[in-house]
Amino acid sequence: MKIFTTRVRLPVTLPLNRVRTRSTASHLLRRKLGTRWNASLPGLGPQGALRFRGILCLLVLVLAGQVAVARAPATGTPTSINTAFVKLFGAVGAFTAKVDTQMLDAYQRETVKLVMDFAASEGKVRIEINLGQMQSKDLPPSKVTELKESGMERVISLFRPDKKVTYIVYPGTQSYLSIPLAKEDIDAFEKGLKLEKSPLGKETFDGHDCIKNKVVVTDTNGPVLQAVTWNAADLKDFPLQIEMKEKGNTVRMHFTELRFTKPDPQQFDVPAAYGLMK
Repeated sequence: MKIFTTRVRLPVTLPLNRVRTRSTASHLLRRKLGTRWNASLPGLGPQGALRFRGILCLLVLVLAGQVAVARAPATGTPTSINTAFVKLFGAVGAFTAKVDTQMLDAYQRETVKLVMDFAASEGKVRIEINLGQMQSKDLPPSKVTELKESGMERVISLFRPDKKVTYIVYPGTQSYLSIPLAKEDIDAFEKGLKLEKSPLGKETFDGHDCIKNKVVVTDTNGPVLQAVTWNAADLKDFPLQIEMKEKGNTVRMHFTELRFTKPDPQQFDVPAAYGLMK
């Protein structure tokens, strides 16, 4: 049985008024876009422009671990790359992969599709995105050109819990943001989290015999992340697919070209020549 494939998780369909971000990061990202938050963009109209900016800013803020929703013990899931998300990889300490990511709305209609380069090592995560390759009805070709001209086409997120920070790097402009981790994430990295799996059945995924699991990650206060994973026994129980839901929206992450090799440590550092955005 072939499971429906996808591409990593960005809650672009969350209403902006429900997003909680650090003001400094949000201000810098808005300024980087070069337009006012509520102004319309040619050819998109006011609503299209709002969704377009929402995709860009939420994308970067998500990767920075700056987007969150209120904790709900029964169904709450964080909406960022953080320590709880890294916990889903279990005992696999280091690997590289491509991640096909697909986001669906409450009606299972695709809203965003993209590919990410993913690398992890000792709790650190590196994700690289090329926005020019992202498929979305709110990202027409003219806007891709604008992204290229502004140096925003490529975005790299460096999750560094050891330094208590996430870096958002723009190779096109040789610049970066430095965003402190939330206290909850620092505590999770230092004190650890608990992962519980409940089998839902057996399925074949990408030719591998997998156990489909409901996974719950908890800290001392209760659940912080829930997901469904397809874990391959012959690949160190690695989750070849991760599916998460948030208020009816679905994000599926399909890992391909998986290699259990330790990435070059320099991949997790900001190049010395890059300047801090102020």
